[in-house]
Amino acid sequence: MYRSICSSEVERRWTGGASVVVRRAVAVMTILGAGVAAMGAQTTSSAADQAGVVAQQPGAAVQTPLNLQLPASEAMVSSSASEGSDAVVNEAKAEPGAPNFAAMMRAGGGQNSRRPRYGSTFRNADGSDKWMGYGGGGFGLPVANTNNYLSVGYGFQVGGGRQFSKHFALPVEFDWDHFGFTQQNLNNQTTIYDTYLTDFDPSAGTNALSGLLGGGSHVWSFTIDPTYTFYASHSWGAYVVGGVGFYHKTAAFTVPAPAICGGGYGYGGYGGYGYGGIGVGYGGFFPCIASATFDKYTSNAPGFNGGAGITYKFSDYSRIQLYGELRYVFVVNSLKPGITVNNMSDITATTTNFYPANSMHTEYIPFKFGIRF
Repeated sequence: MYRSICSSEVERRWTGGASVVVRRAVAVMTILGAGVAAMGAQTTSSAADQAGVVAQQPGAAVQTPLNLQLPASEAMVSSSASEGSDAVVNEAKAEPGAPNFAAMMRAGGGQNSRRPRYGSTFRNADGSDKWMGYGGGGFGLPVANTNNYLSVGYGFQVGGGRQFSKHFALPVEFDWDHFGFTQQNLNNQTTIYDTYLTDFDPSAGTNALSGLLGGGSHVWSFTIDPTYTFYASHSWGAYVVGGVGFYHKTAAFTVPAPAICGGGYGYGGYGGYGYGGIGVGYGGFFPCIASATFDKYTSNAPGFNGGAGITYKFSDYSRIQLYGELRYVFVVNSLKPGITVNNMSDITATTTNFYPANSMHTEYIPFKFGIRF
């Protein structure tokens, strides 16, 4: 009886305990299975969202779709679906697109391209012409001691030569500048000539040249003039110039001479330093007053010049430029002794230099304007 009761109690307790254990195990397995299923669904949704983002990126249509499906174990340790989406977006942005050949051609071939070079028979590497020329005219202003015997005049210039770049050129230039005599200079020379004629040619009379003497002086030159352009815009430019060369200076005094213009009748004028008489001829058309050279002097010397100028062009594509420049010219003439109003007592029958001023240093400022090309 006791044994039966004990066996039944043990069986009842064992059966009850096993039932509890089984129920708990089933509950735990159910919870774990539901969690795994939920996390798998979340991972699948995140992968689908990532694939949609990639499909929206530039060039995605031509690329092979990426397999972004993560294993369940890796999905469980992933921080969040949004972080994975940002990584894919950044990766897609880093993908290089197709090269823009049109932009590369406009830019000259990419980062390694250099400034185009134009070197040829007629152009320098910077695109400037290898040869240049110019021509113009204007007026000249005597300065310093030259202003005492010469007056304002006029002149012209032409030049041309090698241009080595947009900034530097080396032209050869010809200039011709004419000046008048100051009235004081003419008065002094009239006194000198009349003194000579009175002493050595009485037939000329007293004060034979009073009020009749005229004339002028001119300087022509060949120079080499290095020119440097230090400023250049679309329209305006500025340059400096300096030169050295050969200068020939002439002074000629004249007297009026009645003549038949176009005919053979004319006044012979003064021959050198004496009265030359009158030449008579026929066959003219009408009477007029001409000028006859009474006395003439020349001087050859080296000279220098320097100055600055500005240029203007109407278009970037035009070679022609207008220019205006101002220079200072100094001619190193060698003074030759002669007669002045201060030493007329030294005049003799063999005196030949009645105008030593022509051999004095010559200084003047020419202003020229014209066309450069």
